[in-house]
Amino acid sequence: MPVDQAKLEAFMGKAVGDIGATMSAVLVMIGEKLGLYKALQAAGRSGMTATQLASKTHTAERYVREWLLNQAAGGYVEYDKAAQRFWITEEQAMALADESSPVYIHGAFDIAMSMFMDQPKIERAFRTGEGVDWGDHHPCLFTGTERFFRPGYQAHLVASWLPALDGVVGKLNDGATVADIGCGHGASTILMARAFVRSEFVGFDAHAPSIQAARKAAEKAKVTDNLRFEVASANNYSRPERKAGGVGGYDLIACFDCLHDMGDPVGAARHAHGSLKRDGTWMIVEPFAGDKVEDNLNPVGRVYSAASTTICVPASLAHHGPALGAQAGETRLRDVVMQGGFKRFRKAVSTPFNLVLEARP
Repeated sequence: MPVDQAKLEAFMGKAVGDIGATMSAVLVMIGEKLGLYKALQAAGRSGMTATQLASKTHTAERYVREWLLNQAAGGYVEYDKAAQRFWITEEQAMALADESSPVYIHGAFDIAMSMFMDQPKIERAFRTGEGVDWGDHHPCLFTGTERFFRPGYQAHLVASWLPALDGVVGKLNDGATVADIGCGHGASTILMARAFVRSEFVGFDAHAPSIQAARKAAEKAKVTDNLRFEVASANNYSRPERKAGGVGGYDLIACFDCLHDMGDPVGAARHAHGSLKRDGTWMIVEPFAGDKVEDNLNPVGRVYSAASTTICVPASLAHHGPALGAQAGETRLRDVVMQGGFKRFRKAVSTPFNLVLEARP
C-alpha cells in the first residue's frame, strides 16, 4: 500500500508534539518544585528575564534560561519579544501556580513520573498477566493521586456533588455518619468533615502509609474533632454500632475514584449495602467514561486509559479481580452495584473528568 505523504507528515507532527510534551514533563515538575511558576505569577504582565527569575528563586541563571525557552516553546509561559521578558498569563497561572485553583495540574505529572518509574513492573505484567498492587508503585503515585483529584473535589464535592444526591446534605447538616472508602491521603474526607461539623466521618484505606498521611493532613488542616482514619479494605471496614433507640449503619458511604481499581468490586458493593442504613446513600465518584469505545477516544479518555493500563487494571489483577479499568462506564458500574444488592441507581451529576453516581438500598 502506498504511503500518503501528507498523512505521514501529519502523524509525525503529532508524534513530535507528544515527544516534546513527554520530555518537558520533568521540567514542569522542576518548575513547580523550585517556585519558578509562582515567581512568574508574582511578576505579573511585566514579566522577568532569566537572570531576574534565577535571582528571585535562588537558582542558576543558565539552567533557568534554558527552562524558559522550553516552557515558552510549549506554551506554558509567554515571551515578550519587544521587552525580551517571559511572563505567565492568568490562565496559565491557574493551572501551574495557584494551588487553590480547580485546574491545578501538577498532580498529574507526579502520577506520570510514577508510571515511568514503574515501567519495568508493568512490562513484566504485560508478559505474565499478573497484577501490580497499589502499594507496590513508586510513592509519587500516592501523593500525585491526591494532588490530581483534590482540585476537583475542592471545586465540586461540597458545592455540587453532595447537593445532587437526594436528601444527603440535610442529613449531613443535622448530623450523619459517613464512611469514605479508599480515602487515600484523605482529601475528600477532610473536605466533607470541615464542611459538615455535626457529622462524623471515618476514612478507610487498605494502604497503611496513605492512612498515616491522611492523619497528618487532618492534623495540619485542624480537622480532627469529627474525623478519624483507619486501615481497612472496601470489603471489611467496620460498621457503626447501633445507638440506643437508633439504627446502626452509615447514612452515607462514599467511594472516590477507586471502585474500578478493586479486586472485588461486587464484594465491595455488597459490603456497602450491608453497612448502610435502610435509607442510606452510596455515592460513587468515578473517572468520566462513556460506555462505548468510541465515546472515550478523546484527550480525557487518553489520560485515563494510560493511567488505567499502568495503575488501575494492574491493581485489580493483583487481587484476581475483574479489572474494570478507569474507563468502565456507567452501564458496567451499574451492573456491579446492582449485583451488590442495591435497588436504585442513577447518575447524579457529571463533569468532564468525573461521573457521580448514586446508589440506594
